[in-house]
Amino acid sequence: MVRVTAVQPESIADAIGIEPGTELLAVNGRPLEDFLDWEFLTADDAFVIAARLPDGTEIEYDIERDADDVMGVVLAPPTVRRCANRCEFCFIEGLPKGLRKPLYIRDDDYRLSFAYGNFATLSNVKEKDIQRILEYRLSPLYVSVHATPWEARKVLLNNPRVPNIVEQLTRLADGGISFHGQMVIVPGLNDGAVLEESLHDLYELGDAMMSVAIVPVGVTQFSHLYTGKSMDPDASGALLDHVDRWAAKALAERGERWVYGSDELYLLAGRELPAPEFYGEFQQIENGVGAVASLRQRVDRGLSQLPRLDGRRIGVVTGVSMAPLMPELLDKLTLQTGASFVLIPVENSLFGATTTTAGLLVGADIRRALEGRHDLDLALIPAECINDDGLFLDDEPFVTVRESLPMPVFPSYDFIDALVPEGSCAWSPAA
Repeated sequence: MVRVTAVQPESIADAIGIEPGTELLAVNGRPLEDFLDWEFLTADDAFVIAARLPDGTEIEYDIERDADDVMGVVLAPPTVRRCANRCEFCFIEGLPKGLRKPLYIRDDDYRLSFAYGNFATLSNVKEKDIQRILEYRLSPLYVSVHATPWEARKVLLNNPRVPNIVEQLTRLADGGISFHGQMVIVPGLNDGAVLEESLHDLYELGDAMMSVAIVPVGVTQFSHLYTGKSMDPDASGALLDHVDRWAAKALAERGERWVYGSDELYLLAGRELPAPEFYGEFQQIENGVGAVASLRQRVDRGLSQLPRLDGRRIGVVTGVSMAPLMPELLDKLTLQTGASFVLIPVENSLFGATTTTAGLLVGADIRRALEGRHDLDLALIPAECINDDGLFLDDEPFVTVRESLPMPVFPSYDFIDALVPEGSCAWSPAA
């Protein structure tokens, strides 16, 4: 059973009298478990819905519709499947208390993997879940592999009951399901020979394994479970050597690189980041793979749209890891606009010095970086550090932080969105 929370006006649901609070029980006699059943079972042109209205009345609707007609219901979010693993490197295990409550939910849900691209380990799927994935063709899935050797994976996930991931992926691949995989590498656990075997196993899945991201383990000052080594330049370079060998093999045999190191690996190893064309369609950009190349590309494409801003001083707040890469971009912006861009690298006060990503800066970091800066006409901060509700990770509202600062402050993904007069930040050079 699923519950309706809203109904779109002039939709089929509106026309037949479905209202918020209605419980959708079955389609064509098949009980509804969640949004997946609803989406797939109502995809036909004709079907019968069994429902229970808010007053308790049970009713059936015989639906016939054209392809352009929409049902028009918004469903209550499903109960998220929680993770049963206790990975030492789990980001949630490295969170302090007092942050936004949703941040502490350790989801491991194949449904969210399909619907939103969340990575799942598949360690909690049962036979009925496998059957469901195959029936509904939930593809591609985003899978946290970490290691394919079974014993190594048990150690990494800290779960002796974790299934054999190679058997799971092979069965799903034989059923037409494809994947994007990620491997968080912990020195001494899943690098070296374990990494080599893992890449071999994933490569053997053929076209079903569409891409693999290699990501270094990250720890914060609150990571109470992690007992392993941190990632250093030598270890990062060795990982990139593995990646390069397998990418060259894939490029020669399949026409694409297939396996990619995250931007953080290149930065840790002190190696030059590849150009945008290296990453193809940026399939793993949410994993930090090609994020810098994509930013450079967006800046280059948007420069011609920028207005003249002669005499303006614009502060650019960023994390420690991005700071060395910013001058190249800021020089281009200066040449195009005439403005002076002031780089303001900020160390993360919440997670500690080992957390250098701009997207994890919190409200206190932004305030500390910009308070008292009366020399700036405008400041840009990483848009990634604010969620859709306008909150930083420390639960501080962006509007509260902005109102406390002496200059206009705008979140920005690529400078262009904030500096073009009709951009999403609605800042006008004349303002």
